[in-house]
Amino acid sequence: MSEIRLYVSTTESQAEAILDLLTEVFGEEDFAIGTTEIDEKKDIWEASVYMMAEDETDVRSRIEAALKDAFPHAQLSREVIPNVDWVAKSLEGLRPVRAGRFLVHGSHDRDKVRPGDIAIEIDAGQAFGTGHHGTTAGCLEVIDAVVRSRPVSNALDLGTGSGVLAIAVRKLKNIPVLATDIDPVATRVAAENVRRNGIASGIVTTTAPGFHSTAFSAHGPFDLIIANILARPLIRMAPRLATHLAPGGSVILSGILAAQRWKVIAAYSGARLRHVRTIWRNGWVTIHFDRP
Repeated sequence: MSEIRLYVSTTESQAEAILDLLTEVFGEEDFAIGTTEIDEKKDIWEASVYMMAEDETDVRSRIEAALKDAFPHAQLSREVIPNVDWVAKSLEGLRPVRAGRFLVHGSHDRDKVRPGDIAIEIDAGQAFGTGHHGTTAGCLEVIDAVVRSRPVSNALDLGTGSGVLAIAVRKLKNIPVLATDIDPVATRVAAENVRRNGIASGIVTTTAPGFHSTAFSAHGPFDLIIANILARPLIRMAPRLATHLAPGGSVILSGILAAQRWKVIAAYSGARLRHVRTIWRNGWVTIHFDRP
């Protein structure tokens, strides 16, 4: 059955207001709600709700009723999310990637695993994160260093994508990991990858539209928070993210272009976190903060 996205194109400030409104309407129901930047220069954003086709009629009427008074000029658009996995087709044949002690590989490269490797099997799929992008590889490298050098007993992978970072933490240490994403496709792919890697328990995957979800308070606070997203949303969420970090905990951020790193560092320093170090990979940076 097809998945449907109903969305409103608007400005950044209105998209955030619509997100808050729709979060109140749907509460803890199993619908992903999120905002996406479309064009930074023109300030075009989309506020979206994802659902299965069978739920569309009911969800559409509830969205329209919610928008009628507060946003009377908002126009609701519709997208059918295709079932064809074009990303998988485009990424076939990628070579294994080493980052720290990790080897991220596809099922066709299991013979490349060497003694001492921490192997993570991720086939190219619909969710972002095979280890080949500089942001994912950078996170893996810093995760390895942090878990080896600091006490970590509870972790959060925010914007989990393929689940590769949550799997990495769990393979390093037998601790609970919460893996969240605003995209239900990513959540489903992450859960499949967790099973593929032989992890029977310890990783909870859930669709969460943001820190509105009760999943964070239910599973936190966290000694380690990893967020491989993009610089602008990372900057906006700095105060809220910091509230879920345990004393002495670490934050690993990526999805950040080198030129954006100072704005991210300033935002998290403002949230009373300390900049520990920044590593560079292919024009992207991964930044480690902690709470002294």
